[in-house]
Amino acid sequence: MTLARKLLAEGLGTALLLAVVIGSGVMGETLAAGNAAVALVANTLATICGLWALIAVFGPVSGAHFNPAVSLIMVLRGALPGGHLLPFVLAQLAGAACGAWLAHAMFDLPLLQFSTHLREGPGQWLAEGVATAGLLLVILRGPAAQVPALVAAWIGAAYWFTASTSFANPAAVFGRMLSDTFAGIAPASAPGFILAEVMGALAGLALARALGERPDRRD
Repeated sequence: MTLARKLLAEGLGTALLLAVVIGSGVMGETLAAGNAAVALVANTLATICGLWALIAVFGPVSGAHFNPAVSLIMVLRGALPGGHLLPFVLAQLAGAACGAWLAHAMFDLPLLQFSTHLREGPGQWLAEGVATAGLLLVILRGPAAQVPALVAAWIGAAYWFTASTSFANPAAVFGRMLSDTFAGIAPASAPGFILAEVMGALAGLALARALGERPDRRD
C-alpha cells in the first residue's frame, strides 16, 4: 500500500469521523430542544456507529488511526515507519478541519468559526488521559478482528463515564476547536486536552507492554 493511499485514507477517514461527531451533535441538540442528555445520547450513538464503520473500511488501507496519538504509539512500537508520522498527523489534522467544515455546510452554518465551549480543569484532563489510555489498550490488546467494534464501544462508553466526554484524539480536538456547536472545544482549552491525550496514550502503551501485547496487533 503506497504512502499516498494511506494518507488519503487517514485524511478522508478523519474528515468523515469529525463530520459524524459534529453533525450528530448539531442534529441532537436541535431535536433535543434543550435536553443535553438526549443530545449526548444521539451524539454517542452516531459516533459509535460511524467509528465502527470507518475503522472497518479504512483499517486495511492505513490502519485507520484517525488520531495522532495512535500514530505516535504505532511509531514507538515499530508498526509505522518514523518518517510516516508527520505526514499521517498532517493528513489527520487536515481531515479534521475538513470534517468540521463539511458538518457546518450540511447544516447551513457558517463554515469558519471557533468554539467558545470551555473544557478545562484537572478532572477533564484526567478524563482525557484515562480515555486515551483505554483506547490504546483496546487497540493493542483486543483481538484484531474485533478492534473496530471494541474501539467504537470504548469511545461510546467513555462519552458517559468521563468528565470530558472522551475526545481521546488530538485531531478531534483540532477539528472540534473549529466548530462553535454542541461538540466544540474552545482553543484555550485545546492544549490541556492534547497534552493529557498524549500522556494517556503513552500510559496505554506502557500498560499494554506490562500485560503483554497480542502478537496479532503488531500491524
